[in-house]
Amino acid sequence: MPINKILVKKLALTILLLVIARMGIFIPIPGIDHDAFYNGVGKNALISFLNIFSGGGFSTIGIFALGIVPYINSSLIIQLLTKTIPALETLQKEEGEKGRQKINQITRYLALMWAIIQSIGICLWIKPYVFYWNIDFITEVIISLSTGSMIVMWFSELITEKGIGNGASLLIFQNIISGIPQNLKTSFSVHDNTLFNKSIILIPLFMSMLVITILVQEGIRKINIVSARQLVKKNEIDPQSYLPLKLNQGGVMPIVFASASMALPGYIKSFVPSPNIQAFIDFCINNTFIYILLYGIMIMFFSYFYSSLVLNTEDLSNNLKKMGASIPNIRPGDDTNQYLGNILKRLTFLGALFLFLVALVPSLIANITNINSFKGFGATSLLILVGVAIDTAKQIQTYIISEKYESLMK
Repeated sequence: MPINKILVKKLALTILLLVIARMGIFIPIPGIDHDAFYNGVGKNALISFLNIFSGGGFSTIGIFALGIVPYINSSLIIQLLTKTIPALETLQKEEGEKGRQKINQITRYLALMWAIIQSIGICLWIKPYVFYWNIDFITEVIISLSTGSMIVMWFSELITEKGIGNGASLLIFQNIISGIPQNLKTSFSVHDNTLFNKSIILIPLFMSMLVITILVQEGIRKINIVSARQLVKKNEIDPQSYLPLKLNQGGVMPIVFASASMALPGYIKSFVPSPNIQAFIDFCINNTFIYILLYGIMIMFFSYFYSSLVLNTEDLSNNLKKMGASIPNIRPGDDTNQYLGNILKRLTFLGALFLFLVALVPSLIANITNINSFKGFGATSLLILVGVAIDTAKQIQTYIISEKYESLMK
């Protein structure tokens, strides 16, 4: 079978842009003592969490250090605002393609503002490691980091439009993958006599974690629906007509928010003068049982919160009513809304439990094998890797099938 030239070009463009985006992280901003800075921030929990999405950018302070983070943050803010501001919701739902373009433009402006704010914060943060602190240095850093972030955002949009996969997701995917070799290198030394024993324990645990993650990402509850047209034709329910509700509606976001919330107290502790508050924060962080309990509560809370934003059962029931479809034995309207709401609550609870289980596995692996790098790897990274890999593979498969269909039609 001849290789599809268009697909090859798309893949080549995607890989080229990802490589350039990765290289930009290692172009350092001048005027900083990078060695002292790297040693100073190496053990900061919040920076370690942010490095997951920036590929180590917050530890190196290169021109692409901010990466896609401002764009991701602005997208999340717009997503939240769309549910609370009627004008934005109307723009998204009723204006069609033109409305979506306007929302994308607002997201870009917000990303630029967020990049400038983060750049100012980084300027203040790296002050102890700067050779000559003055207004010229501050201006250069803000312009460099903000421009770098906008270039990375442009790369992500180019990948989405002209390449393969979702650009922002692939950039985060690349950043996570890039950190794995270094983690493994620090975990496994050449003279480690227990390497084989660690591998025997590690591989089954990692594979089970991978299987659970895929089940969480791909699990759906099928709710049969029936339309008046189907009943007129054959008076039976078509098994192919169903409403798919995902087990994990929020995707990776509940763990992202929960992980960020758990990393924040350790960073806040350095700014709090009260010894009692510092002691309380240390107790909550260092006590394993309390930490796991709080982490589970955070995952549960953000799962329900994000699920309510992603899927509105009232809109879903109204859309079914407009289509002339209904759920068997359930009246259209309020009854359908209540029925879907109850199912969604149960699915969200199960999804949150699965997310919590996946979140605990890296710590379990680290405790059994003494490979601490898996604590840093975390469930957030694995969920993103699995989700992006599955979505990209599906997109390539869909593209190949559509090309075959078009060639058959010709």
